[in-house]
Amino acid sequence: MFLRFLLWCLLLVLCWPVALLAVILFPIVWLVLLPFRLLGIAVGGVFDLLRAVVRLPARLLGGSSWVRRGAA
Repeated sequence: MFLRFLLWCLLLVLCWPVALLAVILFPIVWLVLLPFRLLGIAVGGVFDLLRAVVRLPARLLGGSSWVRRGAA
């Protein structure tokens, strides 16, 4: 029973700095990575626009049904 208590105390002493560091660093890392997420959203939008422009003539001419069922 005493060994279990000592292990809990050791865990508390070793892990609270790691937890505190994670709480402090998480918002900083999130802010640093935010521009990359926004860039990814913008690049995805550009690719969707290009795909729609390329497929537009086929849709207007009533192309085969597999064009309409393509990856969304």
